[in-house]
Amino acid sequence: MMRTMSRRLWLKTAAVLAGAAAAPRAATANGRVVMGIMGIKDRGWDLTLEFGRRDDVEIRYLADPDSRLFEERARKVEQLKGKRPQCVQDFRRMLDDKEVDAIAIATPDHWHALGTILACQAGKDVYVEKPASHNIWEGRKMVEAARKYDRVVQVGTQNRSAEYVMKALEYVRSDQFGPVHFVRVVNSKLREPMKVEQDSETPPGVDYDMWLGPAPLRKFNLNHFHYQWHWFWNYGGGDLANDGVHQIDLARWAINRTLPKAVTSTGAIYSLNDTRETPDTQTVTWEFDGVTVALEQVLWTPYMRKTPLELRDTGAAPNWPFNGTRVEIYGEKRFMYLGRMGDGWAVYDEEGKQLFDERGTYRATGTAHAANFIDCVKSRERPNADIEDGHFSTLLAHYGNAAYRTGRRLHIDARTEGFLNDNEANGLYRRNYREPWNLPVRL
Repeated sequence: MMRTMSRRLWLKTAAVLAGAAAAPRAATANGRVVMGIMGIKDRGWDLTLEFGRRDDVEIRYLADPDSRLFEERARKVEQLKGKRPQCVQDFRRMLDDKEVDAIAIATPDHWHALGTILACQAGKDVYVEKPASHNIWEGRKMVEAARKYDRVVQVGTQNRSAEYVMKALEYVRSDQFGPVHFVRVVNSKLREPMKVEQDSETPPGVDYDMWLGPAPLRKFNLNHFHYQWHWFWNYGGGDLANDGVHQIDLARWAINRTLPKAVTSTGAIYSLNDTRETPDTQTVTWEFDGVTVALEQVLWTPYMRKTPLELRDTGAAPNWPFNGTRVEIYGEKRFMYLGRMGDGWAVYDEEGKQLFDERGTYRATGTAHAANFIDCVKSRERPNADIEDGHFSTLLAHYGNAAYRTGRRLHIDARTEGFLNDNEANGLYRRNYREPWNLPVRL
């Protein structure tokens, strides 16, 4: 049976949280950050371990609608930290705890904004996974919440904390590289087609109403649940928003721009013929002042892959032409391959001679990003991947998907961050929220 909550109870909860924001806890008085993790299946478990390895972090809560995960996850946290966390299906239990300083959100995309905003209202700092939001409007509301409630909100675009990326982009901005007018982004890999799954009863131990949250009510289907939700518009934005946003963020950082003037996208489902809604083949072109960024995404290539993690942590050089998650930066004088999550960077001159070749590591990138968040929780400084930067990069994914879904070139309205003179495209600006999980219009 689905768990339901009355509108009266939801409004009461929201009022309590809003009141709590007036007097947030003075975080980390003893140098320890108390955290809760919202979503513990895949990426959320990675974050649990990343933060849990720190001596100055206590993992007090694990929250997930799927209670079948609790026993194993709690036992492993207890082995790591010496203290068993509380496991809850309703993440708001974490927000009620005045001793919790921060939460990490690794839910499906459709929960990112509401989880972040409620946490900010409760006086908690937030590490929210990429993409920052499920739609355009949500991202701006997340920025508003962070600023209004004076919260540290870090987006999980970990490359922002990678030292090798900072060095690479410093070189891009040097006179040696020359002005940049074109950036090519690659987001290609081999995804497997989903098995055919029929709608079914919700598995025991799963609070499906909580999992759906603001998304439309539908019958439970395994292909709309753990991880596969990425390929359905109600919950995610396909691989463009899922994985491509890492490289999109690097590209936007490299060109030092915020909003494009226009966007176009083409694509289709050519190979992965299952029940997915998002394309397995897609191109996107964003037009900025003075520079064009073009992305290509193919999800059926056995030869175009991410560099294996075991190689990234050894500092091995990528096979750049077949690296499926690279960024190519074209300067008037030189050319750069830039990789994500430890892949490093390489620079070539006009003769095609390699001038520089530097590596990072996957582990160091994630560890540095988590450390930056915890440091900012203590110092109250803005983090490396502040929510506004995360919002602007996520916007590019939303714009690309809107152009794909409408099938035409879209012009960006810099005032609203929506689209000029296009009612169909602006229909994707925000979603209809399922009661009682409405996103606050006024914070």
